[in-house]
Amino acid sequence: MAPWALLSPGVLVRTGHTVLTWGITLVLFLHDTGEPDPAPPRTHPISPLRQWEEQGELLLPLTFLLLVLGSLLLYLAVSLMDPGYVNVQPQEEAKQEQTAMVPQVIPLRRCRYCMVLQPLRARHCSECRRCVRRYDHHCPWMENCVGERNHPLFVAYLALQLLVLLWGLYLAWSGLRFFQPWGLWLRSSGLLFATFLLLSLFSIVAGLLLASHLYLVASNTTTWEFMSSHRIAYLRQRPGNPFDRGLTRNLAHFFCQWPAASWEALGAEEEEEEEGSSQAV
Repeated sequence: MAPWALLSPGVLVRTGHTVLTWGITLVLFLHDTGEPDPAPPRTHPISPLRQWEEQGELLLPLTFLLLVLGSLLLYLAVSLMDPGYVNVQPQEEAKQEQTAMVPQVIPLRRCRYCMVLQPLRARHCSECRRCVRRYDHHCPWMENCVGERNHPLFVAYLALQLLVLLWGLYLAWSGLRFFQPWGLWLRSSGLLFATFLLLSLFSIVAGLLLASHLYLVASNTTTWEFMSSHRIAYLRQRPGNPFDRGLTRNLAHFFCQWPAASWEALGAEEEEEEEGSSQAV
């Protein structure tokens, strides 16, 4: 590996996320809000993590650490895995992905950048320089695309990360003490208050992202399709969302790949049923 590869955007972003995660965790574990009184009991507040440690109650601190570690591992998995890149393929194999739910007047599109035949719902990412199946978006915080293969893990990461952030927010708030002279407060609680503000910002962002992606998953659409439906041929020429199979089936297919049939096959079956019922009438 060339030395300059260590300065690539992906390495820098993932390293920054890892350092920030463990840095905030250390602040929550080690921060004390003031000098202890010489005679027990303590008269100033300390963080709940410190209280649990001093009382020998290690279950909750260990649980918090495991959740932080789990969120970090999920982050690395989503950011490093193949999001569903479209490989160079024979023309006939690609044509099988031209679903019956799309008007046949729409030709199979060849990407003008990487020259592969794009399946439906695929899009070329200018950052990754590859076409991605069921493209959702390119995440700069992951330095990777979110697509067919890593989108379920991305949603799971958002849920776990939000849980960790909210717990950290509670821990930071519990350790703050406001009724002190300004100079003393800044020395004793300034770092913890900055951590609280940072956690608040991250919690809002993670909560909004999780809510929006749960809505998209429930309706079987993607961020790209939702934002650009007026520019996408297979959506522009049809009313509504042709991939929506109902809440239960959408969730089951997204998280468990059940029903086993792909959305293309489901769409074709639906049209065949409609045609059969119209002929019977």
